[in-house]
Amino acid sequence: MLEFFYEYGLFVAKSLTWVLAIVLLVALVTSVIAKQKQLAERLEVDDISARLRRQKQRLQLASAVTEAERKALKQEVKRAKKEAKKAAATLKPKLYVLDFKGSMDAHEVSDLSLEVTALLQLAQPGDEVLLRLESGGGVVHGYGLAAAELGRLKEHGLKLSIAIDKVAASGGYMMACVGEQILAAPFAIVGSIGVVAQLPNFNKLLKKKDIDIELHTAGQYKRTLTLFGENDDEGRAKFREELEVIHQRFKEFIRANRPALVLDKVATGEHWLATDAKELGLVDRLMTSSQYLLDKADSHHVISLRHKPKQTLKDKLAKAAEAGVSRGLLKLYEAGQRPFG
Repeated sequence: MLEFFYEYGLFVAKSLTWVLAIVLLVALVTSVIAKQKQLAERLEVDDISARLRRQKQRLQLASAVTEAERKALKQEVKRAKKEAKKAAATLKPKLYVLDFKGSMDAHEVSDLSLEVTALLQLAQPGDEVLLRLESGGGVVHGYGLAAAELGRLKEHGLKLSIAIDKVAASGGYMMACVGEQILAAPFAIVGSIGVVAQLPNFNKLLKKKDIDIELHTAGQYKRTLTLFGENDDEGRAKFREELEVIHQRFKEFIRANRPALVLDKVATGEHWLATDAKELGLVDRLMTSSQYLLDKADSHHVISLRHKPKQTLKDKLAKAAEAGVSRGLLKLYEAGQRPFG
């Protein structure tokens, strides 16, 4: 009898183990599918070609004077819709539009990476990508990664164009030079091929307050300059050496992507307006991104992709506070510029 209960208990234990394993496997698969679906739902797709077409039709109808003109235009709109369906069936090459508005720490690169990955799953040979870029630069590792993400598009055989409507400087230009062509609005700011680092030092203040700071390191150059310790000439020299190494790598990257540039002229840390930057070879065409998209709308199916991460209440409040502070500072600046009688 005891042997029966032992065998029965062993059978039940094995059965429960298998059931539990199957439940865990199903839960894991369901979780992965849910995450993939959630990611797809956060990827916003905008058919720019269709939007431009509808805008043109509305403007034409609004500008019609007589009833006869309106009827004729309505017939034209119907015909245009049929032609658009036929054109869609012929599979025009696609122009995918991405946006990158970079901050100092380049945290936006995570969204860019997801957008590039999604795009590479869709794009076909002959398709093109336009990146609308706006950034004054920032940390080297962040913008180096962003440039590498753009490089994935070129490795896939896609033509990559970069549009600078406002500014692409320093790390922003590092990203821009990956493109096969760089478009820039005439007054956009371009360049700043250089490296800068600064930090305050509170050592004198701490000494005045009779506060000691101890810093222990293993390795001669584990720390070169510090915020609180007493910096010396050796540390400063090593720090400048490290900056020069980064600057040299920056120049090598620019040379590899835009070999026609005369680096001695442009790698001085200066920036230029796009009209001057074109003469130096930093940009290829003076044109806004809007004009480029309008020119391409007839020959390409223009689609924008944007990863929109889910925002918590904390994120929304922080963004609203940041926008409020920025507007307040801008108003103070504008007030200071107004002449008073």
